[in-house]
Amino acid sequence: MRSSVVQLAHARLLIVGGGAGGLGAASKFARKLPQNSVAIIEPSERHYYQPGFTFVGAGELRLADNQRNEEDLIPSKVKWYKNAAKRLVPENNSVILDNGDTLTYDYLVIACGIQPRFDLIKGAPEALQLEGSGVCSIYLPHLAEKTHREIQAFKSGNAIFTFPAGPIKCAGAPQKIMYLADEIFRKRGVRDAAKIDYYTSLPKIFGVEKYAQALDKVVKAKDITLHARTVLKEIRLNTKSAIFDVYNAEGKPSGETIESKFTLLHVAPVCRPIATVSECSSLVDAAGFVDVDPETLQSRKFTNVFAIGDTANTPNAKTAAAVSGQLGTLEVNLKAAMNGKPLGSKYDGYASCPLLVGGNKVILAEFTPKGPLETLPVNQAVPRSVSYLLKRYIMQPLYWHGLVKGYWNGPTTIRKILHFGRSN
Repeated sequence: MRSSVVQLAHARLLIVGGGAGGLGAASKFARKLPQNSVAIIEPSERHYYQPGFTFVGAGELRLADNQRNEEDLIPSKVKWYKNAAKRLVPENNSVILDNGDTLTYDYLVIACGIQPRFDLIKGAPEALQLEGSGVCSIYLPHLAEKTHREIQAFKSGNAIFTFPAGPIKCAGAPQKIMYLADEIFRKRGVRDAAKIDYYTSLPKIFGVEKYAQALDKVVKAKDITLHARTVLKEIRLNTKSAIFDVYNAEGKPSGETIESKFTLLHVAPVCRPIATVSECSSLVDAAGFVDVDPETLQSRKFTNVFAIGDTANTPNAKTAAAVSGQLGTLEVNLKAAMNGKPLGSKYDGYASCPLLVGGNKVILAEFTPKGPLETLPVNQAVPRSVSYLLKRYIMQPLYWHGLVKGYWNGPTTIRKILHFGRSN
């Protein structure tokens, strides 16, 4: 076992956060810089493959199948501070740890991710904690397991699935678990006794029009009712009621509310940066995300600070696939900054969301803020078994052996080959 007691010192490169982005960056630069030049701050001893939580919720994978020991993922050349970062002080090139110690750096990569905020929904924390409440979520490890138990216990009534207003990890996940629950209900013979509703803050079922059109067909075929521009605000467990704000065309609460009874309620929470990040006013935007150039990933104020993954205010969807694309840009630009050269790489906003729609088929959504950017030379909005095989059996090994090891920078090269050099 690696000791968690280390000599506090100055780091050439300090990384805050040991998730996908932090580990990927640490792995890349551990291969470029001398021993102990790179340090990572991460208090967690377990690392989860979060895209697998959908399969955990559906009972197709165990939680243990989606986790690794953090120490096994951190390169041996990297110093590991098994602490939480309490305060970022970019003006002094330093980070204060939760034990009061201070680390200094030449360059900083912020990769803290975002956290689900169930506390912003009245009654949600209590309902999620109570076994058999019917309230569940795949957005935390133990709750993903609870989701499976609640879906299995469902016999009849209203099954409600929600999508919040604001940033969220993997915007397709609330739909994925809904389609898999529908499939489970059918296999168990209780689908005819179930009414499934999807409440979303969006004006349509998905943010990218091409995939929204395909998903509209899915919900109609499955007899799922879509409620657009609605946001869960309260759970009343004593009456098994979910209270929704109705939003107007400007994306603001209209003052009208909807009350809906439920037997099963899956909660997808809005996600926010951790307090350590959001409280550093010199680094963040008004929403508390690290303010970076969306193409170079460099801080707009501090040239020796970069951010990667969900904690950055880049306009892409917040997915592991987005991290892969950002890692390639970070590698080039951070190396250039260290050598006093211009930043030469631009992140294009790529993200991917493999939408499980049941029947061992997936709509393989790949896109940027400008629209679809697909890798395969076929229409990926069509549900396909081959896309399911990629999601179920390829993407997790690619994550463990490619992404967090700093070898996988997304499918750009593969896309160019399959499209004969064209971007799409």
